[in-house]
Amino acid sequence: MIPPSCHMALSIRPAGTGDSPGLAALCGQLWYPTTVEQVEQRLEQLQTDEQHCVYVAELASGAVVGWIYVYLIRSLLDDPQAEIGGLIVDEGCRGQRIGERLLKQAEQWAGEHGCCAVSVRSNVIRKDAHRFYERLGYRVVKTQLALRHDLARDHE
Repeated sequence: MIPPSCHMALSIRPAGTGDSPGLAALCGQLWYPTTVEQVEQRLEQLQTDEQHCVYVAELASGAVVGWIYVYLIRSLLDDPQAEIGGLIVDEGCRGQRIGERLLKQAEQWAGEHGCCAVSVRSNVIRKDAHRFYERLGYRVVKTQLALRHDLARDHE
C-alpha cells in the first residue's frame, strides 16, 4: 500500500547539498550503500560541471522521494547524447509516476543541451526497471559486458 504522504503535491527541482541525507537513504534502497558525506561531496563536484545534473522529487512536506542523475556524453563516434546515471524512487512511493516525471525532466534537460538521444543502462536482474523504461519508449539497443580496472589497486 502506498503511504498517503506520496499523494501530496510533488515538485521536481535541481538537487542541493541539503538533499544529501535523502539521496543517500534512497541509494541504500537499491543496494548502493553510501554515506551522507560521500553523497554531499559527489553532489558538490557534479554541481560545478554543467554537463551533469541531478534532480529530486520532493513532496510538499520537504521529503525527497526520488532522484535522477543525467549527464552529457560527447564522443568522436556519435552526436551528443545524455545518459541516465541513476534513477531511484522511494520504495513506498513507487507506482505513482514519480519516476516518469523525473525521467521526463532529465529528457528535457538533455534536449536543452543539444542531445540527440537519452540512454540508460540497467542491471539484467532489474526486470521491473526494464519494463518501466520500455513503457516510456526506451528500447534495448545492445547487450554487453561491463569490465573495470580498479586504478587504486595499481597503487597498493
